[in-house]
Amino acid sequence: MKIEYKSKEKQLRYDKAYLKMAREWAKLSHCERKQVGALIVKDSMIISDGYNGAPTGFDNCCEDDEGKTLWYVLHAEANAIMKVSKSTNNSDGATLYITLSPCKECSKLVFQSGIRRVVYMRGYKDDSGIRFLEKAGVEIVHIEEEELFD
Repeated sequence: MKIEYKSKEKQLRYDKAYLKMAREWAKLSHCERKQVGALIVKDSMIISDGYNGAPTGFDNCCEDDEGKTLWYVLHAEANAIMKVSKSTNNSDGATLYITLSPCKECSKLVFQSGIRRVVYMRGYKDDSGIRFLEKAGVEIVHIEEEELFD
């Protein structure tokens, strides 16, 4: 039996705060087209973070000369999930806070990593990732950027 400690109002306050932090984290990305930030929170602690960008050791450039994203650029949530895998933490039952909803490829990683809740700001152009997560029983919360400052 899971015990709920936070009221809905308090949870919303925390959700907004973590999304604001993810938005700040996105600013670390070197991508010019789109900067995305992600945090993974478990038991009221940030256990991982990530932003979209090239793999470690590669040039920080994310786009080619035509402005298209390079194929090897990692999405923010993938970076955060991989960071957890290199630590002593695990993401079972965690919440993913992300500035852009997961694509269909990353949604598989999110589900398989044990994340059970996703809170996002903007919708990705293809919503099949979010639909997959909903079908898989992951709780989805959408908070518009304008709502962060209510």
